[in-house]
Amino acid sequence: MLQPFRLALALALAWGAVAHAEPSPGGRVRRERPVTVAGTAGEPLPVVHIAQDSPTLLLFPAPIQRKSLTFDESRIRVLDAGERSVIVQAVSDLRKDEQQEMGVFFVDGRAPARAAFVLVTDPAEVDTRIDVQRPEAPNTACQPTQAPAPKPEDFVLLGYVDNEGVTTSISQGQRPMQGLALEWLTAFRGAGWILADMKIVNHSNQSAWSPQDAMFLGRVGVPLRARLVTTKPGPIAPGEGRRVLAVVEVPKTEADLIFTLEVRGDDGRRFTIPGVRFPKPTAGDAR
Repeated sequence: MLQPFRLALALALAWGAVAHAEPSPGGRVRRERPVTVAGTAGEPLPVVHIAQDSPTLLLFPAPIQRKSLTFDESRIRVLDAGERSVIVQAVSDLRKDEQQEMGVFFVDGRAPARAAFVLVTDPAEVDTRIDVQRPEAPNTACQPTQAPAPKPEDFVLLGYVDNEGVTTSISQGQRPMQGLALEWLTAFRGAGWILADMKIVNHSNQSAWSPQDAMFLGRVGVPLRARLVTTKPGPIAPGEGRRVLAVVEVPKTEADLIFTLEVRGDDGRRFTIPGVRFPKPTAGDAR
């Protein structure tokens, strides 16, 4: 026998196949259509029409972090959440002026990392199937990403912060290297990840420099390729500094971690920061 959630998924797929213009039991026209998620924090969120009497299936182009799904349980009911799909339904039809937001993170972390939607009830139509699309990324294969605007709950929902919290260590500047200098660095360590938050200064007698990638080099083991995030796009101009973040996932261990961090640029210049220390996690309270 099919489980109730799987049955709901099968029914939603079957309805979607014939629901281009059929009225729902509530008199609404059923629709299936593609929507493109917002590419940046400033873009408006796509609108999805939901109703109490008809489930809405959202199909995603890549696997999603189901535990990161956020919505108001008092107004929205999630019937099923799969690897690449979510079925939602309104607990009761939303008011005319009511908008509910629902969001979920993709597993791959590629921008846009989060898909978010505005859920409303339309008296004339309901979306039975939404084919979620991601906007085409510009040709930035060698460019670090810009930091998104996260919400506090995202860190806990994604498991980046647990009951052991986050530990830090702080380093001050070091001698210049290849025309680059470190003004400061803060090392963060959380649940299965480390992050170096630093400010790199490009000397005034040098050409513009764009950080391209970063590697954490340990005393043993293979180098760890980090994900680079900058607070501003484009190269660092001569005489200017830029905040740069390098983050990578690491296995959990109770020991301090010490790495040499190497940031490589587009002009062959690389900036090496030895002895970056990530302290062992703090002891969490038992639950």
